[in-house]
Amino acid sequence: MSSNGWEENQDHTVLWSGTDEPETGVEEACMILLHPPDLIRHRRTTLRRDSYLAGRDIHCDLALDLSTISRLHAELVRDDQGHWWVQDRKSTNGTFVNERRVKRERLSDGDQIRFGEVIFKFLTGDNIESAYHEEIYRLAIQDGLTGVHNKRYLLDFLEREIAGALRHQQPLTLVIMDVDHFKRVNDQRGHLAGDAVLKEIARRIEPRMRREELFARYGGEEFAAVLTMTPLEGGIRFAEQLRRLVADEQFIFENARFPITMSFGVATMQDEQDITREALIKRADAQLYKAKHGGRNRVCPDLTKSE
Repeated sequence: MSSNGWEENQDHTVLWSGTDEPETGVEEACMILLHPPDLIRHRRTTLRRDSYLAGRDIHCDLALDLSTISRLHAELVRDDQGHWWVQDRKSTNGTFVNERRVKRERLSDGDQIRFGEVIFKFLTGDNIESAYHEEIYRLAIQDGLTGVHNKRYLLDFLEREIAGALRHQQPLTLVIMDVDHFKRVNDQRGHLAGDAVLKEIARRIEPRMRREELFARYGGEEFAAVLTMTPLEGGIRFAEQLRRLVADEQFIFENARFPITMSFGVATMQDEQDITREALIKRADAQLYKAKHGGRNRVCPDLTKSE
């Protein structure tokens, strides 16, 4: 044990094995990784001891080797009443609870904790196992950063809706959209700014979706919307509304304002005897390519007549 109170001999992150039991008389708690998904070793961290250090240093309990994480970023501490607290250790990019920057904050079941770009969900209580499995299912179909559905769910949804549209001879429109010059945002303002842009785009767009439609993160800085019972003209109007929704109001990150625009590709299946999911995606993606190379911040529809 070092003078600052944390162990320096090895990484003590506890990954769930299905057999762990909480200490007698202590309510079990754990941290579930939401973002980024490639930090697999931290998918579930069971909180057994009274304190855990998070940081870039390899000896931290939550060793997070990312540039947005400070060497000693934050600490999780359990008090004498069994309550968990998170305390920032004067990190560069801050510690956030439910997207509010904090110095020290008591945690409640379901809180989201962000260290730099890494997001965890804090779970505690009698039903922690059922909550854990519900969270794992949610993560299987939702994007951990933005909270909207992910590509896996999008592809399944699109395949089902295409089959239904063909069966009932109803139109269906796919809109694929991409953030313009997103690499420039990351390069000039940092990856945390890029993450903030993606979350803000999702926050602006998702409320515009009807219940039977789907908005999802397609990958990276790309999103997609599936519009059921919507002809091409309706898809074009929808995409144009979203284009203005993003372009007309500047984005804010760390008190700095800057513009963001998006490009849109729109494709519709209508009066068709058969079409695959891949074919419709290819048509929408081709229009997105035209929008990007035609000046960006525009909507390009597929005007090809179906045979």
